Amino acid sequence: MANRIMLNETSYHGAGAIKEIATEAKARAFKKAFVCSDPDLIKFNVTKKVTDVLDEAGLSYEIYSDIKANPTIENVQHGVEAFKASGADYIIAIGGGSSMDTAKAIGIIIVNPEFEDVRSLEGTAPTTKPCVPIIAVPTTAGTAAEVTINYVITDVERKRKFVCVDPHDMPVVAVVDPDMMATMPKSFTAATGMDALTHAIEGYTTKAAWEMTDMFHLKAIEIISKSLRGAVANEKEGRDRMALGQYIAGMGFSNVGLGIAHSMAHTLGAVYDTPHGVACAMMLPIVMEYNADCTGEKYREIARAMGVKNVDSMSQDEYRKAAVDAVRKLSVDVGIPTNLEAIKEEDLDFLAESAHADACAPGNPKDAGVEDLKALFRKIMK
Repeated sequence: MANRIMLNETSYHGAGAIKEIATEAKARAFKKAFVCSDPDLIKFNVTKKVTDVLDEAGLSYEIYSDIKANPTIENVQHGVEAFKASGADYIIAIGGGSSMDTAKAIGIIIVNPEFEDVRSLEGTAPTTKPCVPIIAVPTTAGTAAEVTINYVITDVERKRKFVCVDPHDMPVVAVVDPDMMATMPKSFTAATGMDALTHAIEGYTTKAAWEMTDMFHLKAIEIISKSLRGAVANEKEGRDRMALGQYIAGMGFSNVGLGIAHSMAHTLGAVYDTPHGVACAMMLPIVMEYNADCTGEKYREIARAMGVKNVDSMSQDEYRKAAVDAVRKLSVDVGIPTNLEAIKEEDLDFLAESAHADACAPGNPKDAGVEDLKALFRKIMK
C-alpha cells in the first residue's frame, strides 16, 4: 500500500507573514475574499490585522462571523448562503479550528452542493471537486487546521461532533504568523498547545504511522514540550516556537489520523461544550497508559523528545511510565484540570458509544470497545 502525504501548496511562517496574503491573492487573480472569522477576533481587532492588509492592497472582501467555538451545521449552512450572496471567489479563514473548520465546510459545499445537508460530509465523503480556494490564517497554536484535510462540525440536535476527512478541503495557502497569536489568553494558549501535543503523540502512535510522519511528530513533540510553558507565560520565543510546532504536528497527523484521545475529546465537547484542547489534555495521559503495551519502543522516543534523561538505560516499563509522566506534568504545569465534574454515571453509555463511532477511533494503536471507553471516561470523573 502506498503512503500519501498532502500539504498546502504554499505556506508562510514568521512574524509579519500576513503581508503575503495580498501577494498570494493578486498572484492567483482572486477578486473578492469571503473572510471567515469569529466574533471575538473581530471585537478585539485581530481580524483587522488581515483586513488592513487587504485594504492597503485595494482588495475587496466581505466578513462572515456567524461562527461558534464548536461550529454547528447551522453555522455552515448560513455561511453557504452568505458566500453565494457575496460574490466572493475565495475564502480567508482567520482564527482557530472553529473558523477554519467552518470555512472548509462552506468551501466544500459551494462546489459540491449535493452535500448541503452537512451531515453527509461525515467520515470520508465522496466529494468530487476541490473546495473554494482557502487562505488559512491561524490565531491559535494548536489545531493546525491550516495544514490538515480534517474538520469537525457539531450536530447540536444529536449532541455529537462528527469528523470530516477530505483531501479536497486542504487550504491552498497557510499563513502562520505568530503575531496573530499574541493576544491568546493564558488558558487558551495552554489548551490549544495541549491539543497540538495530543496531535503529535497520537499521530506518532496511530496504526497508520510511518517514517515520514514519525519525523514530523517527534520534532513537534520536542518543540511543543520545550515551548508550551514559555508560551503560556507569554514569552515571545515560546509563542513563536509553538506556532511552528503545532504546524509540524499537523503536517503529520493529517496524513495518518489520530486515536481515541481525540474521539473521546470530541464527545466531551459535543455533550458538555468542553474546550477541545482541555478535553484532549485530560484524556491524553490516560489513553497513553491504556495504549502502552501496543506501542513497541515509541514511548522511549516520546520521553526523549520531551527531555527525559537517560531513557536508554530504562526498562520498557520505565520509559513508558516516564513518557506518560512527562505529558501529565506538562499538562498540570500549564494549568489544565485533571477531572471533569460534568460527567455523570448515567452519561457514560452515550459518551462511550459516541466515542466508539468517532472517525478517529479506528486509528488507535489498541482497539477499544465501548466498555473500555467507559472505563477510560470514569478516570476523569470526580
